[in-house]
Amino acid sequence: MSVKSFLIATTFFALSACQSTAEPEFLEIELTGTWHIEVIAGHPVIDYSPAQLIFSPEGKLSGNNSCNSFFGEYSLQGSSITLSPEGSTMKACVDALMDQEQRVMTAMPRVISGQIVKSQLVLKDANGKTQFVLSKL
Repeated sequence: MSVKSFLIATTFFALSACQSTAEPEFLEIELTGTWHIEVIAGHPVIDYSPAQLIFSPEGKLSGNNSCNSFFGEYSLQGSSITLSPEGSTMKACVDALMDQEQRVMTAMPRVISGQIVKSQLVLKDANGKTQFVLSKL
């Protein structure tokens, strides 16, 4: 092997070793607990909204979708997560909160993956579009 070939091979090997093929860690922090909803499908939440998701250790999901409380289940396997809302209370609120509530309830079943980004939990759909940005309370 010539010196030139050796240098090219060594450079290629060094560069390929620097590339990380590992996916980002999904949960570098504990998922269970209460997470404040910051963004829903590209829309920031209303300032006075208590919108939140609560993950229990046994796979139960609950929370407040701005106006009403909801409950359901979630499943987590690696970076795959599914949110399955099963029911909610039915009180009426001002239109802005009702619209935000609809966005929360529509976005939850779309979630298929997530990861921690700058201490926030980012949940995405099958197309990679962010459905939720959450911060731990």
